[in-house]
Amino acid sequence: MQYDPIKRSLGKVFNANPWLRKLFYKLLDLLLLRAWHIKKQIRLWAKDYKETASVLDAGSGFGQYSYFMAANYPSWKIISVDVKEEQIADCNQFFNTIGLNNATFQIADLTTFVQPEQFDLVLSVDVMEHIAEDEKVFSNFHNSLKNGGMLLISTPSDQGGSDVHDDEHESFVDEHVRDGYNIDDIKEKLLRAGFSKVEAKYTYGTPGNISWKLSMKYPLLMLNFSKLLFIILPFYYLLTYPFCLLLNSMDLNMHQKRGTGLSVQAWK
Repeated sequence: MQYDPIKRSLGKVFNANPWLRKLFYKLLDLLLLRAWHIKKQIRLWAKDYKETASVLDAGSGFGQYSYFMAANYPSWKIISVDVKEEQIADCNQFFNTIGLNNATFQIADLTTFVQPEQFDLVLSVDVMEHIAEDEKVFSNFHNSLKNGGMLLISTPSDQGGSDVHDDEHESFVDEHVRDGYNIDDIKEKLLRAGFSKVEAKYTYGTPGNISWKLSMKYPLLMLNFSKLLFIILPFYYLLTYPFCLLLNSMDLNMHQKRGTGLSVQAWK
């Protein structure tokens, strides 16, 4: 499935004015289980950085995580990068319009982007599955972190990530260059990149995977079939979201022995 055209269509709808953009972020936070996991980890990390922090949002996309950090931690300085020029321009315009000046957006390729020892935190959400030269990017992340800094990654696992369950399945998202990471493989790559400590855990276990299908997979398949089906989405979510809310909460608070997603932390 081509994911980018759907993202562009959604962007046009919710960019009509700032309050719609904020509503879009709220919806993403509610619907995307990875946002639940990422925001939980950011809050835990932030306890040690109440005054100030320098953060890289590596592959910022729509800018929802930059918005979360900039709005909730006004003393933080956030640099957000992405290879897509239209999304960078769009995010800069939105953040300037609402007067949120502690986050700036710029075009950058993560395989070449390095700012030596500048960041306390590097955030990479659903990015590494799109980049073939992943070890080069991990090395750049390591070099860009200050000593003691942390890298936080969310990415599909090889336990059914990208909705791939055997060799005959293709990725649900055509733009992925890998279906998912083996948990030991990503740990080894990060250690080779120079990180001193790596922790990884599964997300999107059984409850989270069911929620993903209800809240993301099936709606995206509908929109890929016809944009006119956007009209029925609010009614669809009224019926399904109470179940997704419960399932997401279970996934967030349970230890998952396996799952289709990975949450990875690595320290320099």
